[in-house]
Amino acid sequence: MGRFLTSFLFMTAISLAQGTPDFSGKWLELLKEAVPRLSRVAVFWDPGTGPVQLKAAEAAAKSLGLQLQILEVRAPTDFERALRSAVQGRAGGLLALSSPAVGMNPRSIADLVVRNRLPAITLFTEFAEAGGLMAYGANLHDLFLQAGRLVGKVLQGTKPAELPAERPTRFELVVNLKTAKALGLTIPASIMVRATQVIQ
Repeated sequence: MGRFLTSFLFMTAISLAQGTPDFSGKWLELLKEAVPRLSRVAVFWDPGTGPVQLKAAEAAAKSLGLQLQILEVRAPTDFERALRSAVQGRAGGLLALSSPAVGMNPRSIADLVVRNRLPAITLFTEFAEAGGLMAYGANLHDLFLQAGRLVGKVLQGTKPAELPAERPTRFELVVNLKTAKALGLTIPASIMVRATQVIQ
């Protein structure tokens, strides 16, 4: 039951995060700021999460002059194959859209991008802490608390359809300067002043 509840809370947190599709554009903007010559970005996308994030990323890519290489990742076993495709496709960066597969395995993705020297960004702070270049998104601790409150209300008899939609209120930008240095990147001041956590 404990594992089930943890998974349910995690899925609810992901769902709340996906309710803010603006993240997709923000992730690409940050990646482009950090890697000014960036022209092609690989995108990890789980079709099971729906098209909202992907469409927002495609719209942002157009305005930023970026070409996207969409790579489907439905499970962690897909990560290595997808990253090989990204490297073969000469992607200059990687955006991992939020999904259960990505959210529950940010360290696996971080290991792959570090090994392949690919600047990357996603929602999950653990990704940047594990060696990914950046993470930006809603504070997941807050989302878990919010999800827990929703679960509590349902357990007390409130119908899920009666619960109000809640949006995230606190956002974090984590920058891994050690990774930036290894990639030969100088993170601009415009990013550094917004960072809530910097990993040296």
